[in-house]
Amino acid sequence: MSVEDKRKPQRNDRVTIRTVATHAGVSVAAVSKVMRNAYGVSEALRARVTDAIEALGYRPSRAARGLRGRSFTIGVLLIDIRNPFLPEVIAGVNVVLAPSHYQAMIGVSDARVQLETSLIESMIDYKMDGLILVAPRLPSEIIARFAVQIPIVAVGYHDAGATAFDTVNADDQRGAEIAVEALLACGYRDIEMLSLGEREGHAVSVVRQREIGYRRAMQRGGLGASAPIGKIPIASPKREAAMRKFLSRKDRPRAVFCWSDLDAITLLSLAMEMGVRVPEDLAVIGYDNSSTAALGLVNLASIDQSGRELGQVATRALISRIEGRTASEHILQIPSLVSRNSLERSEGVDRV
Repeated sequence: MSVEDKRKPQRNDRVTIRTVATHAGVSVAAVSKVMRNAYGVSEALRARVTDAIEALGYRPSRAARGLRGRSFTIGVLLIDIRNPFLPEVIAGVNVVLAPSHYQAMIGVSDARVQLETSLIESMIDYKMDGLILVAPRLPSEIIARFAVQIPIVAVGYHDAGATAFDTVNADDQRGAEIAVEALLACGYRDIEMLSLGEREGHAVSVVRQREIGYRRAMQRGGLGASAPIGKIPIASPKREAAMRKFLSRKDRPRAVFCWSDLDAITLLSLAMEMGVRVPEDLAVIGYDNSSTAALGLVNLASIDQSGRELGQVATRALISRIEGRTASEHILQIPSLVSRNSLERSEGVDRV
């Protein structure tokens, strides 16, 4: 019997991490590093261990991982699943997790603190190794309390003073400024922002950060005294009714910046139904550059904050936290404008 044959487990043998280490000719610690996607693992070592895992059909015991204090599972908590931006964030998370042995478990909440808190507690009870919270509505002090129990990275949550958890964001103030600057560059002076109602956002939310950027850019453009922000309810049918009212106004602006593609796309649909021409009667810029915005029938100009990249950066930050980093990180990505037909105007049309 060859040495290689001796390494192969018999049919009734249980394949363990030690079996994999023996088959690959490496230490148990080396196998563990590959499975954790730890920093500094060479491609040669990774290939040897991966080949051994595939040859042996090794499936790590999740229960055993939990007993060792590591389940190799991360929780991703989403708020408002309707937002077309979220699939890109999830795709970014999966890009980073694919070559590792971590798996993502997704939980969906809404804007109720009690439900959000309950889902986080459940993820902790299930021994997940870390959490990515996407646009959480919880106060910072509550997230910090959870972060004592489990590593947390918050996406779409602008709390640069947090020490217990990390944040990963697009620079939403700058993104709103870019939107206003683009409208000003096209010659528009009558510009309004459509945002969420006061009760739907908090000081560190992306909504309020975009409002700050909008006001700042309007001030720089000499329009600070006329920088209106229309408030849209988050729930139907009040949401659509508020947009219809906006489109029907006699003093409707010539250009509008919507806090999200979620509302901008609905606004375009209602504008078409009501005979409001875009961009001839109303120029529109959204935020998120969702896949829907790029569809030919939609053609929505939008601020691109690269949800996929945000998901990747957040996942790497979380794994770094799980691996032992304690100093907080607050990462800002720079957004950009993707210009489409809802912004561009025909020559000779008054834009004031």
